[in-house]
Amino acid sequence: MSLLVAIEGADGAGKATAAGNLRDALVQRGLSATVISFPRYRDTVGGVTLGEFLAGRLPVPVTPKAAAVLYGLDRLESVGFVAEAAAANDVVIFDRYIASNMVYQASKVTAGEAAAMMEWIFALETEAFGVVPPDLSIYLDTPLDEARKLMLLKDKRSYTDDQFDQHEADIALQNAVRRNYAEMARTGLAGPWHVVHTRVDGSLRAPLDIAAEIVGHVVERLDAGGETPRAKLA
Repeated sequence: MSLLVAIEGADGAGKATAAGNLRDALVQRGLSATVISFPRYRDTVGGVTLGEFLAGRLPVPVTPKAAAVLYGLDRLESVGFVAEAAAANDVVIFDRYIASNMVYQASKVTAGEAAAMMEWIFALETEAFGVVPPDLSIYLDTPLDEARKLMLLKDKRSYTDDQFDQHEADIALQNAVRRNYAEMARTGLAGPWHVVHTRVDGSLRAPLDIAAEIVGHVVERLDAGGETPRAKLA
């Protein structure tokens, strides 16, 4: 049975790089692994609509709950795709998953409404839409100043020509997202978490160093759960 690992973090945290490096490191250990990035902007109705939303092209306002349904719809449409990946690999790595939806929408409502919003989204995705929760979530704790620099290095996106999309440009939202991710990881909401601090002693850690830390926790989960033979972890 495949282990589902979600790489989470605010915009510019380094999720795509960490996910790719984690996959490569696991393959080097003799394991099969693949990366699925959400939203799937070109492949689902939800993903295409989210691209229009984040580019500011939707002609109507989008409430936090409406946005949550769109992000959940993207994963609902991807349930079969994820199942096929899980059947073919020891580890499926998500670049954003359910927690991202929970945190971002909770960051758009009042502090008193945030917990209820996150619980509602988790139930929407896992119960109503049948999305399988992750076995392990990794939170990349990247300070906002470093994240802004990394955002400027992003390749051109499929859904916008702007340097920053609607979420990335909103500094208050980005700060709220970081606070909510930290609280989610602290309380273990939506499953087991491990926090990876990407800046130590004032400097960003090397991407391969970050990946090595994540690999250690993934292998520990595999070994403890018995999803993959111990011989493959040697």
